[in-house]
Amino acid sequence: MGVKEQKNPRSRSRTSVRKRGKATGKRGQDTFQQGHAGGASFREREPGKPFSWKPAVGIFMALAVAASGFYMYKVVSFQKAYLPHTVINGMDVTGKTADEVKELIAAGVKDYELSLLLRGNGRETIKGTDIGLYTVFDGSLEEIIRQQNPYAWPRYLLKGPSYELKTMISFDEEGLSKTLSKLDCFDSSLAEAPRDACLSDYISGQGYTIVPETEGNQLDEAKVKEAVSRGVMKLAPELDLEVLGCYRTAAIRADNPALAAARDARNGYVNMTVTYIFGNKTQVLDGERIHQWLVGNGDTVTLNGEMIADYVKELAREYNTAYTTRSFKTSYGNTIEVSGFYGWRINQAAEVQELIRILESGESVTREPIYSQTAASRDGPDYGNTYAEVNLTAQHMFVYKEGELILESDFVSGNASKGYTTPPGLFGLTYKQRDAVLKGENYRSPVKFWMPFNGGIGFHDASWRSSFGGSIYKNNGSHGCINLPYAAAKTLFENVYAGMPVICYNLPGTENSKSSQESGKAPAASTAAPAASTAAPAAPTAAPAASAAAVSSPVPPPASPPAQTQPEVFIQPVDKTTAAYEKENQTAGTTAGYGPGFTASASGEEAGPGVQ
Repeated sequence: MGVKEQKNPRSRSRTSVRKRGKATGKRGQDTFQQGHAGGASFREREPGKPFSWKPAVGIFMALAVAASGFYMYKVVSFQKAYLPHTVINGMDVTGKTADEVKELIAAGVKDYELSLLLRGNGRETIKGTDIGLYTVFDGSLEEIIRQQNPYAWPRYLLKGPSYELKTMISFDEEGLSKTLSKLDCFDSSLAEAPRDACLSDYISGQGYTIVPETEGNQLDEAKVKEAVSRGVMKLAPELDLEVLGCYRTAAIRADNPALAAARDARNGYVNMTVTYIFGNKTQVLDGERIHQWLVGNGDTVTLNGEMIADYVKELAREYNTAYTTRSFKTSYGNTIEVSGFYGWRINQAAEVQELIRILESGESVTREPIYSQTAASRDGPDYGNTYAEVNLTAQHMFVYKEGELILESDFVSGNASKGYTTPPGLFGLTYKQRDAVLKGENYRSPVKFWMPFNGGIGFHDASWRSSFGGSIYKNNGSHGCINLPYAAAKTLFENVYAGMPVICYNLPGTENSKSSQESGKAPAASTAAPAASTAAPAAPTAAPAASAAAVSSPVPPPASPPAQTQPEVFIQPVDKTTAAYEKENQTAGTTAGYGPGFTASASGEEAGPGVQ
């Protein structure tokens, strides 16, 4: 009692080993069972036994022998047949012998037909018999086999050699040409040639556009023959002539840069406007007319100057008023017709050049034309409401300023008995000049106020006269000028301007036999100018009373600076001035004329201040 039993340590060790062995064996058994259950068939290698490679080597050797055998089999076969993927004239002849290929070609030639696919789903057919198709074998097929390397056949498994032989098949070239010419697709009456892209004609509101090319359906016979020949040699069943590029094509296409430049160059002109202003009226020049003036090829576009000049001439014909007949209501109530060089006149030469410049700029503008002569008004009578009215029959004149009567006066006009009668007409005051000397063939007359309006004919004071109006002009008139009392001449001078309308007319029934007593001389320095009556005539048809020579004097504008010396003016008789002057200026085109702000220089037989 009290002594514990000692266990043998070796005994414990053996027990542990047995237990571990049992556990290990159990795991191995489980693993084997799992592998067997999963379909794995292998023999459990005994612990400590080495792995054997003999089965794997055996399998590899068997495969190698098989591959070598297959390779050599192919080498032998390709000694008499074509290598893989060999193509002859478009035909795959892999593994075929030369004789087999010949048989295929011969069979193909016998019943050969070639379909030509046309544009627009059309179709034409050529038979081998139509072109005398036959086989020709000259050994080329066999030569290909002799030249190939049968040992290299694996190299051609993906891509083989390709050959084009011209000796297997032949046909009659002339027969092919005749056959093609008989096809409907070569009928010229049915063929539509291609058209190049081009510029359109001018389109109202759009200008110029590019008209695309059209392909048509016209075949190129040479290209068709070449394509058919190649197709026949390959015994091709069909050819798409459009894909093969056998149709004639347009040389210029819609995306051609030069064509776009030409379009833009023309549109630069026609897409702009020039708006002319004529008072309350306007006239628009736009592409509808401008396109007619364009000349040139490509992007080099110019303007036809003659046609532009014709257009400006049309403007002048419509809007010029010089030398046209106008209605005028006189201070007597009568309405008469007057005409003369006064009025609007376009300077045609200058306007043509300016219009060309504007068109070339490409910028739209609104403007008035260039005038060589202007008038008082564009709307209504061109003479406006400021003018001098001269009744040659009554020898009486009126001056209106903005519609208000500012002056009435009798006068003496050209001597009727000598043929110096002052001509009627509508004129513009040329200029005004103080202290001039009027010179003729046998006289020299100083005047204080000189205001020409019709060549050498003008208003002036007449110091040598003491009466005016009535019938003085019939036998004791001037050389054609309007002689005025000094006071009237002074008032007139202070209110007129270059270009102011002067309307001279004859009005039967307004004759006045009485003259008024007025001095043509300058009054003494202390003497005031007589007051002028501003009342209009009482009756619309009655002649003004003789006392109408009285003058009213409105506040004058600043006087012109006094001349240092008296200029001399040569006065020709009426028959040598007015008719010639009016004819010359009426046909003088765009450079002659008078208007506000326009100063005319003397020429021909006419004379002006300072001309000797």
